[in-house]
Amino acid sequence: MTRQIIQVPTDSTLFGAHGETFEQYGYAPAVKAGGLLFISGQIALKADGSCPDDIKEQVDIVFQRTFEILRWVSLTKDDLVEIYSYHVDLPNNFEQFVEVKNKYLTSNFPAWTALGVAALGLPVLKIEMRSIAAFRE
Repeated sequence: MTRQIIQVPTDSTLFGAHGETFEQYGYAPAVKAGGLLFISGQIALKADGSCPDDIKEQVDIVFQRTFEILRWVSLTKDDLVEIYSYHVDLPNNFEQFVEVKNKYLTSNFPAWTALGVAALGLPVLKIEMRSIAAFRE
Protein backbone atom coordinates (compact mmCIF):
# COMPACT_ATOMS: atom_id res chain seq x y z
CA MET A 1 0.00 0.00 0.00
CA THR A 2 1.30 3.41 -0.90
CA ARG A 3 1.00 6.26 1.53
CA GLN A 4 1.15 9.98 0.79
CA ILE A 5 1.44 12.74 3.39
CA ILE A 6 -0.66 15.80 2.53
CA GLN A 7 1.02 19.04 3.62
CA VAL A 8 -0.41 22.52 4.12
CA PRO A 9 0.36 24.59 1.00
CA THR A 10 2.56 27.59 1.77
CA ASP A 11 -0.06 29.93 0.28
CA SER A 12 -2.93 28.65 2.44
CA THR A 13 -4.84 31.66 3.73
CA LEU A 14 -7.05 29.50 5.95
CA PHE A 15 -4.20 27.81 7.81
CA GLY A 16 -1.71 30.71 7.63
CA ALA A 17 1.55 30.25 9.47
CA HIS A 18 -0.09 27.62 11.66
CA GLY A 19 0.51 25.00 9.00
CA GLU A 20 3.88 24.65 10.74
CA THR A 21 2.09 23.34 13.84
CA PHE A 22 1.80 19.93 12.20
CA GLU A 23 5.59 19.71 11.81
CA GLN A 24 6.16 21.06 15.31
CA TYR A 25 4.01 18.35 16.90
CA GLY A 26 4.98 15.59 14.47
CA TYR A 27 1.83 14.74 12.56
CA ALA A 28 0.32 15.28 9.12
CA PRO A 29 -2.78 17.33 8.31
CA ALA A 30 -3.92 14.36 6.23
CA VAL A 31 -2.63 11.07 4.85
CA LYS A 32 -3.74 9.39 1.64
CA ALA A 33 -3.62 5.58 1.85
CA GLY A 34 -5.57 2.68 0.38
CA GLY A 35 -7.95 4.90 -1.60
CA LEU A 36 -8.87 6.89 1.51
CA LEU A 37 -7.92 10.29 2.92
CA PHE A 38 -7.47 10.37 6.69
CA ILE A 39 -7.83 13.95 7.94
CA SER A 40 -6.32 14.75 11.34
CA GLY A 41 -8.48 16.39 13.96
CA GLN A 42 -9.29 19.93 12.90
CA ILE A 43 -9.67 22.66 15.48
CA ALA A 44 -10.94 26.23 15.32
CA LEU A 45 -7.61 28.00 14.90
CA LYS A 46 -7.80 30.97 12.59
CA ALA A 47 -4.89 31.88 10.32
CA ASP A 48 -3.76 34.50 12.86
CA GLY A 49 -3.63 31.89 15.63
CA SER A 50 -6.73 33.08 17.45
CA CYS A 51 -9.71 30.93 18.36
CA PRO A 52 -13.25 32.26 18.87
CA ASP A 53 -15.08 31.52 22.11
CA ASP A 54 -18.41 30.95 20.36
CA ILE A 55 -19.15 27.27 19.66
CA LYS A 56 -20.90 27.99 16.34
CA GLU A 57 -17.89 29.97 15.10
CA GLN A 58 -15.60 27.14 16.17
CA VAL A 59 -17.67 24.55 14.32
CA ASP A 60 -17.74 26.77 11.23
CA ILE A 61 -13.93 27.04 11.20
CA VAL A 62 -13.55 23.29 11.74
CA PHE A 63 -15.70 22.55 8.68
CA GLN A 64 -13.91 25.20 6.60
CA ARG A 65 -10.53 23.67 7.47
CA THR A 66 -11.78 20.15 6.71
CA PHE A 67 -13.18 21.19 3.34
CA GLU A 68 -9.95 23.06 2.54
CA ILE A 69 -7.95 19.87 3.07
CA LEU A 70 -10.39 17.99 0.83
CA ARG A 71 -9.89 20.68 -1.84
CA TRP A 72 -6.09 20.20 -1.77
CA VAL A 73 -6.59 16.66 -3.10
CA SER A 74 -9.52 17.44 -5.44
CA LEU A 75 -12.19 15.98 -3.17
CA THR A 76 -15.42 17.56 -1.88
CA LYS A 77 -17.75 17.15 1.09
CA ASP A 78 -19.56 14.46 -0.91
CA ASP A 79 -16.43 12.30 -0.62
CA LEU A 80 -16.55 12.23 3.18
CA VAL A 81 -17.39 8.74 4.42
CA GLU A 82 -16.99 9.26 8.16
CA ILE A 83 -16.57 12.07 10.67
CA TYR A 84 -15.73 11.93 14.36
CA SER A 85 -16.51 15.00 16.44
CA TYR A 86 -15.07 15.50 19.91
CA HIS A 87 -17.06 17.88 22.13
CA VAL A 88 -16.19 19.56 25.40
CA ASP A 89 -19.46 19.93 27.32
CA LEU A 90 -21.37 17.84 24.80
CA PRO A 91 -24.83 18.24 26.39
CA ASN A 92 -24.64 22.04 26.13
CA ASN A 93 -22.90 22.29 22.74
CA PHE A 94 -24.39 19.44 20.73
CA GLU A 95 -27.39 21.24 19.22
CA GLN A 96 -25.23 24.19 18.15
CA PHE A 97 -22.81 21.77 16.48
CA VAL A 98 -25.68 20.08 14.63
CA GLU A 99 -27.06 23.43 13.48
CA VAL A 100 -23.76 24.39 11.84
CA LYS A 101 -23.07 20.84 10.57
CA ASN A 102 -26.43 20.83 8.83
CA LYS A 103 -25.45 23.98 6.97
CA TYR A 104 -22.44 22.17 5.49
CA LEU A 105 -23.70 18.59 5.14
CA THR A 106 -27.09 18.69 3.45
CA SER A 107 -27.16 15.37 1.59
CA ASN A 108 -25.02 12.32 0.87
CA PHE A 109 -24.29 12.17 4.60
CA PRO A 110 -21.17 10.49 5.99
CA ALA A 111 -21.22 8.18 9.00
CA TRP A 112 -20.80 10.21 12.18
CA THR A 113 -19.74 9.56 15.75
CA ALA A 114 -19.98 12.32 18.38
CA LEU A 115 -17.96 11.91 21.56
CA GLY A 116 -17.96 13.97 24.73
CA VAL A 117 -14.49 14.67 26.14
CA ALA A 118 -13.17 16.43 29.24
CA ALA A 119 -10.75 18.68 27.35
CA LEU A 120 -9.00 19.28 24.03
CA GLY A 121 -5.49 20.52 23.20
CA LEU A 122 -6.15 24.16 24.13
CA PRO A 123 -8.41 25.38 26.96
CA VAL A 124 -10.49 27.58 24.60
CA LEU A 125 -11.35 24.68 22.25
CA LYS A 126 -14.85 23.23 22.43
CA ILE A 127 -14.80 21.07 19.29
CA GLU A 128 -12.37 18.97 17.27
CA MET A 129 -13.31 16.91 14.23
CA ARG A 130 -11.41 14.27 12.29
CA SER A 131 -12.63 12.80 9.04
CA ILE A 132 -12.16 10.08 6.47
CA ALA A 133 -12.89 10.63 2.78
CA ALA A 134 -12.80 8.18 -0.11
CA PHE A 135 -11.23 8.86 -3.48
CA ARG A 136 -13.51 8.16 -6.42
CA GLU A 137 -12.74 5.02 -8.39
